[in-house]
Amino acid sequence: MVDLILFPSSFFRITKVDEDLQQEYDAVMATGLFDVALFGYDKWFNEGKLTVKNAPDEEHLAVYRGWMMKPEQYKQFYVLLLDQNIRLVTEPEQYRMMHIFPNVYEKVKDDTAKMEIYPLHSQIDVAQLKKSFERFMVKDYVKSVKGTDFPRYFDETVTQEDFDRWMEVFYKYRGELLTGGICMKEFLDLKRYGDKTNEYRVFYINHEIATICRNSGQGNYTPEPPRELIGKYAGLDSPYYTIDYAELEDGTWRIVETGDGQVSGLSEGQNYEHYFRALHQCFK
Repeated sequence: MVDLILFPSSFFRITKVDEDLQQEYDAVMATGLFDVALFGYDKWFNEGKLTVKNAPDEEHLAVYRGWMMKPEQYKQFYVLLLDQNIRLVTEPEQYRMMHIFPNVYEKVKDDTAKMEIYPLHSQIDVAQLKKSFERFMVKDYVKSVKGTDFPRYFDETVTQEDFDRWMEVFYKYRGELLTGGICMKEFLDLKRYGDKTNEYRVFYINHEIATICRNSGQGNYTPEPPRELIGKYAGLDSPYYTIDYAELEDGTWRIVETGDGQVSGLSEGQNYEHYFRALHQCFK
């Protein structure tokens, strides 16, 4: 049974939760269902040193709620927490599988965009890409650079010279967050309701569908992903993960992202207290 939630502390004080996670912390406390521990944000993320406040005297099974880590960092985090009597519910290899999209791609490829992968900083042959894709977008193994001036997609008009220049921009934008390698993904036309796409985040907890929430700021009138599709992916090899689904212009649905549940954010408008009650119920 999961009975402890682990949060990063404020950058300035280990006795206070990270300000961006205060709402989640308050929701956990309101349920009365979990113990809570904090670890020093600054020491861990900037120095690799783990300091835990309120570490338990005996081993507890725990869920981490906080910021993304590269798989190697998460593995070290997992091992060091064992010395603090905290055993995270998600083992390092399970984290790696769901956090790094190419690792889970073969399991979901029937319902996601076509993808090809390349080593970091390798020259990517645009002519070959044009044979594989009419339009394609660029991500590393975890994220894109959405919200910047980087193109949403490339098509048959892009030249090798222009693409190479844009890849330099991509590496600059991802910076220290750059993870794994490069993914070229088929660009999908998402259906819009007004100016919003129709995307949903599903949390799978202990192989149950725990929550299904709108995740793109769309209104309450938009359709949900088919239950048959959501149920199809409840058995992946992790106890706690997310899958994001998006509606396409033709009304079909595709998986657009997967993630480890511990580092996946809750959706705007989601009831946080209900979420943690669902987490407790699934992990009983």
